[in-house]
Amino acid sequence: MHQSIVFSGFGGQGALFAGQVLTYAAMDTGRHVTWIPSYGPEMRGGVARCTVIVSDDEIGSPIVRNPDVAVVFNNPSLEKFQTEVRSGGLMVVNSSMINVSVDRSDIRTLWIAGGEIAIELGDVRMTNMVLLGAMLAANPVVELSAAEQALRDHLPERKQHLADPNVEVLRRGYRTATKE
Repeated sequence: MHQSIVFSGFGGQGALFAGQVLTYAAMDTGRHVTWIPSYGPEMRGGVARCTVIVSDDEIGSPIVRNPDVAVVFNNPSLEKFQTEVRSGGLMVVNSSMINVSVDRSDIRTLWIAGGEIAIELGDVRMTNMVLLGAMLAANPVVELSAAEQALRDHLPERKQHLADPNVEVLRRGYRTATKE
């Protein structure tokens, strides 16, 4: 197994953290991983993305031109990555913020109302975990339980009080995607 996943959104939406949780979950279960962040100069509102590779074998290069999966949080991310996802790949779309269509029929597109679900469960800032959960349901690169454990184990001490709510929205994203 060798999977490349891109998480992309505005700075502050948690795209990088979603990628970190996936990376830790894969690493903690014995997989080879890379996590490469990329972000604009703005602190909030600029472009933020990361590329995660999860593999059973050593990873030769962290560079990904055509990811297997793209998890997109906003319109600019959709516009950029819908042309780059490999044929047969998956695009997880945050329908709470994206109002344009996907113009490809050779990829699977999963529309998830990440923002609405996160607000319903307490805080829009947890949209990233909704989308990660949905991605794991559609593309089980790691078990959901591994992502839950990684979230608990690697959340900074000062934010440990957010572990349970984040695990709850991660599970909700997973359940929502399994119903799609």
